[in-house]
Amino acid sequence: MAKVTVDGIEVEVPNGVSVLQACEAAGKEIPRFCYHERLSVAGNCRMCLVEVEKAPKPIASCAYPVADGMKVFTDSEMVRKGRRGVMEFLLINHPLDCPICDQGGECDLQDQAVAYGLDKSRYLEEKRAVKDKYMGPLVKTIMTRCIQCTRCVRFATEVAGVPELGATNRGENMEIGTYVEKALTTELSGNLIDICPVGALTSRPYAFVSRPWELRKTDSIDVLDATGTNIRIDTRAGEVLRILPRTNDDVNEEWMADRGRFSFDGLKRRRLDRPWIKVDGKLRPTSWSEALGAVAARLKGLPGERIGAVVGDLVDAEAIVALKDLMGALGSRNLECRVDGAAIDASRRDFYTFNTGIAGIEEADALLIVGANPRLEAPVLNARIRKRVIAGGFPVGFLGPRGLALTYGHDWLGEGGATLRALVGGEHRFNEVLRAAKRPMLILGRGALRRPDGAAILAAAWKVAAEHNMLQPDWHGFNLLHQFGGQVAPLDLGFLPPEGGAAISPSIEALWLLGAEIDTAAIPAGAFVIYQGHHGEAAAARADVILPGAAYTEKDATWVNTEGRVQHGRLAVYPPGEAREDWKIIRAASEVLGHRLPYDTLEAVRARLAEANPVFAGRGFAPHGCTERTGPAGDAAAVADAGFAPVPGSYWQAEAISRASETMAECARVYGAAQIRLAAE
Repeated sequence: MAKVTVDGIEVEVPNGVSVLQACEAAGKEIPRFCYHERLSVAGNCRMCLVEVEKAPKPIASCAYPVADGMKVFTDSEMVRKGRRGVMEFLLINHPLDCPICDQGGECDLQDQAVAYGLDKSRYLEEKRAVKDKYMGPLVKTIMTRCIQCTRCVRFATEVAGVPELGATNRGENMEIGTYVEKALTTELSGNLIDICPVGALTSRPYAFVSRPWELRKTDSIDVLDATGTNIRIDTRAGEVLRILPRTNDDVNEEWMADRGRFSFDGLKRRRLDRPWIKVDGKLRPTSWSEALGAVAARLKGLPGERIGAVVGDLVDAEAIVALKDLMGALGSRNLECRVDGAAIDASRRDFYTFNTGIAGIEEADALLIVGANPRLEAPVLNARIRKRVIAGGFPVGFLGPRGLALTYGHDWLGEGGATLRALVGGEHRFNEVLRAAKRPMLILGRGALRRPDGAAILAAAWKVAAEHNMLQPDWHGFNLLHQFGGQVAPLDLGFLPPEGGAAISPSIEALWLLGAEIDTAAIPAGAFVIYQGHHGEAAAARADVILPGAAYTEKDATWVNTEGRVQHGRLAVYPPGEAREDWKIIRAASEVLGHRLPYDTLEAVRARLAEANPVFAGRGFAPHGCTERTGPAGDAAAVADAGFAPVPGSYWQAEAISRASETMAECARVYGAAQIRLAAE
């Protein structure tokens, strides 16, 4: 440790840290543009100048290491003059367009120009103009504002893993852009907007929409993938105008995937905003009392074994427990939450969660990926894997389609089941890598369990983990990667049929679909279908009664991410029209059906959640080891030779909200061919 004195305050900091970090440890704010805590040091803006005793000139604190006994001055006359000079140079070519800049009001350049700059300019020559660059349908560029801090270049290269941004020309002619004009091929491009300290990179969908001080800000959780990204929802006049990430070092650091960030326009399109009932084969709008009356008329007196319920991938825990309680009161055990048909063993929680934890990836020293594409299924989690790969000493083996661009180097092991069986038998070259590791981990994609031999694949993956030091008392290296934010909670709540049962069978006469988009051909002819959800797709068209529910931005709700972390989202806007929160709809239906559920408030529902499973009594994720090595049901030797298929569909239109989004439709048009090409290479 080194002892450093900053403006008379003595602090002790680790050897090798920068002077800037030492100043912050002493509580001193140091202005900066190019420096970012999660990126490499560039040292090219010079805004972080400080004075060091006996140094002949100011130093760039972000790139200068501390030394024991160093004395630093952050507000001397030399420092003030230096920062004013730097700011004057930065503003030489900067356009005076703050009134029309979308960064206005939350711009680092504005704030630091006021705090550290001069109140006048001595520059009389003409300003330089730079042509705007095309970076895709999500990021808008006004490159004349660029101050060449290179944050975007370093983010694209180091975090996103797509080195498509860089500088061309030199000196006054230097420009930042893609070397060949093209859309950025990353699912994390929206983070460029967040890290840009000026208005050079802004949100194209949000352009000229509002000012930040007009917005109401609500903390919530992104459920469009299973990472559980912490977000802030910005609204005005009852409409979501933008979604931004919040910092959570254990989950998403400060990054966010593009689909969750930009698909919010789908929240106001194709919405179910009133109850509907089918009369003479046609759906017509109706009242809540008539819709619930029709449900009661059909379900009353129907034996429980002829009633089924299915929940979808974006449903909150409160609605799930309410529907399960209602089905139990009706005598039905025909429940299902695995809409994709994944063969998941829910008898133990560590069979279906990401047990290492997302932050735990940084502690691992080897990785085997089986049948997953983290880049498209969980882009933020994939960035964490890349971060660990860059740190070194982290071999990655990939079992799946050849040529997938995962944004980091990996050893392709094979395409399918034959390779997995070889890994189970210890006959593959990658077995030696896993045996040599002290904390190896395995990521199994949920998509791999959709196959007919899904149970065998789950058992085989667990066996690989058990045989290669992944299941230790203080380390659990077996991880199942889910794809959406509502897929773990129903497993925690046991929303599953009894062994050998099924929610949809030929004997089913009434089916309750809670946000579930299923193959309508699987629904028995003549079955009475209740669809409850926020977007109307094929399942809603098949329904006899439609009950309009609330999307994830429109309710206080509990979500569980892929690692089993319990998190709460908050209501940012009210549901449109006559739509209501899902658990309240089910509670109202229970009263009409004569089986009144014993809770009337959100607090009472959450108490019922904690009663159903103690994990809901706490918040967050507790890393744990594996004390029970017995594996899930399934014959590891029964894995078929077929190759693991890539994730079906487009990343940009993976669920109902993004399928309704015009922004995501444009991304699918722009990036669709690129994704197909990446999968084929």
